[in-house]
Amino acid sequence: MEMITFKEAFGIVMESAFETDAETISFSASGNRILAEDIFSDLDMPPFNRSAVDGYACRRSDLNNNLEVIEVIAAGKAPLKSVGKDQCSKIMTGAIVPDGCDIVIMVEDSEALSSGKVRLSGRNSKINISLKGEDVKTGEKVLQTGKLIKPQDIAVMAAVGHINVLVKKLPGVGVLSTGDELVEPSDSPGISQIRNSNAYQLLAQVERAGGLGHYYGIAPDKEDITYEMVQKAISENDIVILTGGVSMGDFDFVPAILKRAGIKILFDRVKVQPGKPTTFGVHSKAIVFGLPGNPVSSFIQFETLVRPLIKKMMGCAWKPEDQKLPIAAKYERKSAARMAWVPVIINDNSEVVPVDFHGSAHITSLSDADGIIAVKAGTKTIEKGEIVSVRKI
Repeated sequence: MEMITFKEAFGIVMESAFETDAETISFSASGNRILAEDIFSDLDMPPFNRSAVDGYACRRSDLNNNLEVIEVIAAGKAPLKSVGKDQCSKIMTGAIVPDGCDIVIMVEDSEALSSGKVRLSGRNSKINISLKGEDVKTGEKVLQTGKLIKPQDIAVMAAVGHINVLVKKLPGVGVLSTGDELVEPSDSPGISQIRNSNAYQLLAQVERAGGLGHYYGIAPDKEDITYEMVQKAISENDIVILTGGVSMGDFDFVPAILKRAGIKILFDRVKVQPGKPTTFGVHSKAIVFGLPGNPVSSFIQFETLVRPLIKKMMGCAWKPEDQKLPIAAKYERKSAARMAWVPVIINDNSEVVPVDFHGSAHITSLSDADGIIAVKAGTKTIEKGEIVSVRKI
C-alpha cells in the first residue's frame, strides 16, 4: 500500500467518523460533554428592570431636587409603591426598579438632608438599570448543539431551568498493546523486556479527549490470541487502538490480523515523523488504529489523528488550540523527506524552544513539552524569530 501524506491520512480518518448516539443526563453532571440539542431560554433575562447598584431610584427630571424617600426595596422583594414627582425609593443591587423611575443614582452620589429627604447629584450618570430582556429574551437560543459544555454553560442551563440535557454518548475506546517484550508497570522487566507505558498513556489521552477508555491488556506474539483479543475489543467499542506490531519485522503481524478480523485497511504508512507505520482501518462496528509501539509516536499520532476523530464522533466542532509564537533559536533537521511533529517548550519570553529529542522512544522528552509544531516536508530549517504554530498537548 502506498505511503500517504499526513494531510491525506487526516482526511481519511475524519471522513470515516460516525456519530455516537445521544443520552439525557443531569445538567449538573454535563461538564466536558458535547451538547446534542439547542437550548432556549424560558424567560427574559433579566426578568424585570433590575437595579445595577445600591442607590436611589427616581426620575431623571427630578435630579437636584430634594426628594422624598417613599420606601426601601430589597433584592427579592417587589416594590409596593410607584415613584411620583420629587419622590424616590431607596433600592438595593438586583432589586426590581419601581414604576415611574428611569434612573438609579448610586448611594455615593446622594446627600441625606435634615428634613429626612435626600438630594441626588449625578445628572450625567448612566441609568444603572439592567432592562428586562436586555441579556436574553424568552425563546432565544442560549446554547447550540455541538458545543463543548463548560462550567459557564452549566450556569446558563441553571438560569433557564434546563435541568435535563441531551448530550452525545462518550465513544468507547478499546486499547491493547502487542508484543512479548512488554510487561505491566507493576512487574519487573526481564531480559529484553520493557514496561508497557503506551497503553496507560493512551488511556489517559482517551479520557482527556472525552472518550471512555477500556484496557484489554498485552497481546502476546501469537496470532490467534491477538486475533481473539482484537475481535473482543471491536465488539465492545467504537474505536480500537493497538500499539506495536505495525512495522516491518518478522513478528509485526497486526495488519494481517486486522484484515482477518474483517477490517478494511485504508492506509498503513504515513509520510510523517514520528509515526510513519501508522495503520488505519474501518470495521462495520468500529474504527481501528494500529499505532507504532514507540511512546512518542503513539502519543503524537493520537493527538493529531485520534483526538480529532473522538471529538467529531460526538458532533463537536473542535479545533486544536494552536498558538502563533516566534521560535527562540534557529532550528535545523537532518532530513526533510517527511513532515515532522516536533515537541516544544514555550519559554518565559513566549518563545518556542524545541525539546531535546532523541527519537520516538524518548518517552521523557514529552513530559516538559507544552506543545508540538508541524515542520513541513521539504523544510530543513526554521530561522530564529520565525513564527510557528504551536499545538498544545
